[in-house]
This record gives sequence, C-alpha cells and structure tokens, in this order.
Amino acid sequence: MQLLLIVTLSLHVLSGVFWVGTTLALARTGGLGGERLFRPQMGAAVVAFLTGGYLWHLLHPGVFGTAEKVLATGAFTAVIAAGVQGALVGPTVRRLQRGALDADNARARIALGQRIAAVLLSITVLCMAAARYA
Repeated sequence: MQLLLIVTLSLHVLSGVFWVGTTLALARTGGLGGERLFRPQMGAAVVAFLTGGYLWHLLHPGVFGTAEKVLATGAFTAVIAAGVQGALVGPTVRRLQRGALDADNARARIALGQRIAAVLLSITVLCMAAARYA
C-alpha cells in the first residue's frame, strides 16, 4: 500500500508539474511551440486526473471536510483548464498543421488558451498546497 501511494503520488506530481510548467511557459512566450507541446500536455493532464482520482480514493474515503472542499475546487479548476486547452488550443493546432491557419493567428489563439489555463492551473496548485492546512 505504501509503495503504491508513493508511486501514485509521484506520477501525480510529475505529470502536474509538467502540465502546469508548460502551460505557464507557453502563456509567457505567446504560444511559441504550442503545437509541439499540446499532445504531451493533454497526456500529462490525463495522468494527473487519473492519479488524482486514485489518491482521493486512497486518502479521502467517505470524508468531505474543508480540505476536501479545497481539493475539489482545485480539481474543478484543473478540469476547466483542460477543457479550455482542448477547446481553444487543440483545434488551432490541428488547423495550423493542415495549413488552414497562418502562424501569427494560430500563436495568438494558442497563447490565449494557455493564458486562461495558466490562471486556472495556478488556482489548482494553490488549492493543492492549501488543502493540507485547511
């Protein structure tokens, strides 16, 4: 059980750090390189969601106190962030790769999606850090 918890927590943290880090970097650089990082970002988001759900199952069974409310808020903002990236960045990357969109317009739209997601994921990280002390 202890080893499974350590592995799950490690995967959750590593995937989350990658997802948030690349989102913040792309938001800051105006979406430059967003087409190469979109798939890895969404893969990291899936891993973060799955491992987060399993961690919830292991560590918070049947309880919904203040800490769980804070964590749920963070999870909710992460889901919205993934939705924003999927809705704004995904189609833009596909259109850019097909040549149906010029690079400048694509970068602006990618940057917008990443900036919105960066705010939401920052809230997620704050909730994860604060939940321990809530």
